Amino acid sequence: MSRVGRVERTTKETSVTVQIDLDGTGQVEVSTGVGFFDHMLDQLGRHGLFDLSVKTDGDLHIDSHHTIEDTALALGAAFRQALGDKRGIVRFANASVPLDESLARVTVDLSGRPYLVHQEPAGMAPMIGAYDTTMTRHILESFVAQAQVALHVEVPYGRNAHHIVECQFKALARALRYASELDPRQPGIPSTKGAL
Repeated sequence: MSRVGRVERTTKETSVTVQIDLDGTGQVEVSTGVGFFDHMLDQLGRHGLFDLSVKTDGDLHIDSHHTIEDTALALGAAFRQALGDKRGIVRFANASVPLDESLARVTVDLSGRPYLVHQEPAGMAPMIGAYDTTMTRHILESFVAQAQVALHVEVPYGRNAHHIVECQFKALARALRYASELDPRQPGIPSTKGAL
């Protein structure tokens, strides 16, 4: 069974192509024009063991908002497509990942219902290179809206903005990996409703 999703999204602001293989080995090829965001997508693919290809051309002459947002939307849609009917998946998972002084805790339910809870330390530096740190929540909102998953992300402490954001992506990668894995003991849909 192939669990690959591919989405192309084109607007007046961006052109995005995303492909994800849930049963990959962490091979990543990413180019959005936003260096730190590329670094985070690389973390997502490598630590999730997803083969991930992302190519985005956006209106970076304005700022990075549209590029990041539309990439996250396409990524969520591709992830949902790759899950198919979700037959045989584990469904729920969590992961805690430290990065030096920072810690991220992520819990996910591949429920078919989009919901996000997001908490990170107040007073973070506003920028990491060309990356606006307020975009982390928006990336997760956009991903959740298209992937249709319930996602809880918490960073209870941390000082360095780079570390705070990066540990979130690493923990997200692990939680999505564990939740989307096939459960040999559960060949059906993991829901009393019979559908997710």
